[in-house]
Amino acid sequence: MSIRRNTWKHIRRSPYQAFAAISVMTLTFLVGGLFVLLSIGSSVVLNYFEQKPQITVFFTDEKSEEDITALEDTLKNNEKVAAVKYISKDEALEIYKQQFQKDPLLLEMVSADILPASLEVSAEKIEYLRELADSLKSESGIEEVVYQQEVVDLLLAWTNTIRTLGILLVVFLGFVTLFTIITVISMKIALKRKEIEILQLVGASPWYIRGPFILEGALYGMIGALIGWAGNVGLLIYSSQFLQTLFVGIPLFPVPNLFYAAFLGALLSVGMLLGVFASSLALLRYLR
Repeated sequence: MSIRRNTWKHIRRSPYQAFAAISVMTLTFLVGGLFVLLSIGSSVVLNYFEQKPQITVFFTDEKSEEDITALEDTLKNNEKVAAVKYISKDEALEIYKQQFQKDPLLLEMVSADILPASLEVSAEKIEYLRELADSLKSESGIEEVVYQQEVVDLLLAWTNTIRTLGILLVVFLGFVTLFTIITVISMKIALKRKEIEILQLVGASPWYIRGPFILEGALYGMIGALIGWAGNVGLLIYSSQFLQTLFVGIPLFPVPNLFYAAFLGALLSVGMLLGVFASSLALLRYLR
């Protein structure tokens, strides 16, 4: 009898144990996969905001262009600054006209002279924004330094919470899954102990005896990973329309098919390795 047939025989003879193992695996990959998706999504959102001008520095009319250029050069040489863009009064007027082109009355009341020149500053990491904004506020000739402190703090808190909570939950569920698979395989070894002893006496190879248990663990892991992947992808597709309206302009959607395939491959690989590892531990402990 082949190893695959033996594996199927193990599963068919104890369907409730197999169901329990697959259920725990599925729960692990549903929760773990969800936090992976949330972590990737929050990283994309953070990266989007990091690439945008996050600090706007408005200058008083007394600030000369030479001083502004010197400050711009200083910022460009700062390793925490990703990019700096100078917006002159005339350019500020053009931006104003584009924003209020549907309201002629507002356009008539504004000229380049009353608009301030400014610098748009992007940080290498969003964590640097507060430090850069505080240092710019201390410069002379600065009328106002604007950056969305509440939005930045909320994004950082949200991202850190997702990552920390996700890691803790995945580690906890991973241990639960590991011990569940070890328990299931151990029970099956105990039930087949006499059969295993006979096989050893007639000279069956170690792989012929151990292979079905290892393959069984791998199957539990891969089936759980597949169901977990399907659940996460279904949830992502179902909520994509809502998320698109919530994150307008952020390149989260549409999710490429290559990502779905890579996500499936990663989950299947982890599931298989987790199942094989748990089965191997059970064999080392109960089958010598």
